[in-house]
Amino acid sequence: MALLEIVHYPDPRLRLHAARVERVDDEIRKLVEDMTETMYHEGGIGLAAIQVNVQKRVMIVDLSSDRSGLQVFINPEITRLSRSKHEMSEGCLSVRGKYGTVMRHQKASIKALDEKGKAITYHGAGLVGHIFQHECDHLDGILYTDKTVRLEEDDDMKSARAKLEKKRGV
Repeated sequence: MALLEIVHYPDPRLRLHAARVERVDDEIRKLVEDMTETMYHEGGIGLAAIQVNVQKRVMIVDLSSDRSGLQVFINPEITRLSRSKHEMSEGCLSVRGKYGTVMRHQKASIKALDEKGKAITYHGAGLVGHIFQHECDHLDGILYTDKTVRLEEDDDMKSARAKLEKKRGV
């Protein structure tokens, strides 16, 4: 396994559309392994291949605290969204130091292939539904900041900005 470099905003590669995976093979499984190692190393809960400069429709999600709940989605497609929506704070490994409140559908269903090439369907509500929509958006060149109701900096960014402003005499 290898750590992959995360592409950071405003890099234009984040706006590319990922191509469908034609065959789930060892190359795709290696990509999934490397993405997994990278996501865990960076402290993320979801990662799309486009975020590591691979323009393939691959995303991974793991909400478990012990890294035991990895889910792999190859060629994910949102098949159903609930009518009800809600706001939730989102962050992103590609947009470091910022969080935003995003209005998304409360529930999302997706169909995809797993790392063995088997067709799967998954239904997610709340945080899981948000993550599905967030990661699928990445694969279509959309960032959560495009949908943000409110964008906020985390405390480290605020502190760094305050120090810089103080140094500049602002």
